[in-house]
Formats: sequence, C-alpha cells, structure tokens
Amino acid sequence: MKPRRSNLSVPGHLKKMHDKASASPADVIMLDLEDSVPVDEKANARTQVIDSLLNLDWSRQTVTVRINALDSPFAYRDLLEVAEQAGHIIDAIVIPKVNHPGDIHFADRLLDGIESSRKIPSPIGIEASIETAEGLSRAAEIAQASSRVRTLVFGIADYSASIGARLVSISGHGEKEEELYPGHRWHFAISNMVMHAKAHGMLAIDAPYGNFKDADGLRRSAVMACALGCDGKWAIHPSQIDIINEVFTPSADEIALAAKVIAANAAAKAAGKGAIAVEGRMVDQATVRLATKLWEQAKYLRLV
Repeated sequence: MKPRRSNLSVPGHLKKMHDKASASPADVIMLDLEDSVPVDEKANARTQVIDSLLNLDWSRQTVTVRINALDSPFAYRDLLEVAEQAGHIIDAIVIPKVNHPGDIHFADRLLDGIESSRKIPSPIGIEASIETAEGLSRAAEIAQASSRVRTLVFGIADYSASIGARLVSISGHGEKEEELYPGHRWHFAISNMVMHAKAHGMLAIDAPYGNFKDADGLRRSAVMACALGCDGKWAIHPSQIDIINEVFTPSADEIALAAKVIAANAAAKAAGKGAIAVEGRMVDQATVRLATKLWEQAKYLRLV
C-alpha cells in the first residue's frame, strides 16, 4: 500500500485549491464535501469535486473524497454521484463519524452496485473516521465490516465533543493540550484505534493539528502520533505537509539499522541458527518484521 504520511484536506467547493493540491507534495489529497463546505455550497461542491477529479492530473498521489455524514441529507448523493462519475479515479471514499458497522455495510453494498454498473476495474476503498465514543467502542466491528475498509482515521474534535472533554483551543484540533493535561490526553483513544487498525492489516491516520502557524506544535503532535503507531496525519494547510512527511519518513539511521537487522536475519537463516544478534543485542522476529516494513517503505520512497 502506498505511504499515506500526509493527508491534505481540501475544501470541495474551492477549485483554485484543487489545482494547487494536485501539484503538492502530499501523499494523499482528500477532496472534502463535509466540514469545510458551507451548507448552501454542498451541491456545488459535489459538482466541482467531480469536475476536478475528471480534469486534473492525480497520477502522482492517492486521491480520496470525504462525503457528508450518513445521517445528513447530502451523503447518499455524494456517494452515488462521486462513485458513478469518478469512481475509476478515486482510491477511497472517506466516511465521517462512523458509529456502527452498518454504516460501512451501507456504503459497501452501494459501491458494489455502482462498480458493477459502471464497470469500475478496481474496488473503491473506504476510510472510516472514528470520531465518537460509540465509534471507538465499535472500532473492531467497523474494521471488519468490509474488505473495502483500508484505513481508520481519528477525529479529535468530534471525539472530544462526544465525551464532553474540555475545549482548550479555538479549533479543537490538538493544540494547547499540555496546558490542561500532564501527558498525552488522547493516548488511549488513538492507541485503541491503532490497535484495531493494525490487527486487521489497515493503516491508522491521526487527526489534523489545528494551528497551522505553529510548526513546533505540529511536529510534537506528529512525532507522538508516529510513536503510537499511526502511519500518517491529516493536514489542513499546505504549509504542514513538509513537516508531516519528514516525521513519518524513515530516517537514515533507522534505515541503516533496519538493513542490519534484515542482513543478520538472513545470515542466521543461512547458518541454520534461530537466534539473531545485532550490535550485541538479541533480536526477535517481531523486530525483523518491523525492520522489513520500514525497509519496504524506504524502498517505495526511493531512499534506498
């Protein structure tokens, strides 16, 4: 699966941002029909997103579309029209506020019919946003609801609201947390989501960092998410992409260590030995798997 280090959210109704996004260094461009689009622009945004998908060059990136919440009057038309007209271009549909596996079942069955009718060659994936206490409590069921589900995404603002957490910043997206809580306030929620994603072979993506002018805060947030096992992070502004890409890209030291682990494992197998030692330390097969995964990502990014 392609890396999804940086996931840039782009308002669906603003064409000029689509042009810039298609040329950006973000791994993923998410054309948004939900939170960033005013209610009176919903229909126009849908039309504009389809036009941009059909007429801009997305070949260098993964491209997704976030539809409106399934309990809104917009979602069914979002899903139907985008998938019918541009399903051969998009990698996945992002479904916000997924609370129940039934949400995934609905989208899955509808996409089955659209793909069959339009002869779309590759299955359209689903990214499920975990944004409520109910959604997190059912993350395992949601992850297993369809083979289309490729990614679980943490939605920090709506999750905060769903549990009645204190609001400490204007955006509600991660900044100033240290002023309220002596640690990582969302450690359990993100770790829980990551666990369910990885248990089913999926990616886990962290929420955006709301203050796009605070580069240091963004870096701290991204480093923490990476340490917890997230594969990437949403960005709400192009200025955030480089930092996110840097944090989620294997460093030269990490790549060198992975190479040593892989080489030592190969040598041990060739010699018929079960134990592996690297730099005077015993290494188990879990570490070998981590090293192999990192090496494969580095190869894809052309770092080796």
